[in-house]
Amino acid sequence: MKLSRPVSWFLVAFGVWSWIVWTTFVKNLWKDTSGLAFHHGDHSAPTAYFWIHLTLAIVSFLLGTAIGVLGLRGLRALRAEAANAAVTAAEKQSARVDADA
Repeated sequence: MKLSRPVSWFLVAFGVWSWIVWTTFVKNLWKDTSGLAFHHGDHSAPTAYFWIHLTLAIVSFLLGTAIGVLGLRGLRALRAEAANAAVTAAEKQSARVDADA
């Protein structure tokens, strides 16, 4: 399967966005003193809310990373394809020049 350049960039952007959003979320989750994430506002007794949301964040980190890597691989493949096309074009031009001489 071949990814287009816009789709590849979208996947990379999605991966970066996922890391930014979920890193911010985890920082805010850790700082929570309202009693939602930790009993009594200290970090000694995490609640189910904390564990569920931490699990969501970890899964989102993994998916965001995988999606971003797919985008990077798509961009790398497009770059390699362009380089191969340039080499092939140069070889054809060289062959024409040799044939004309």
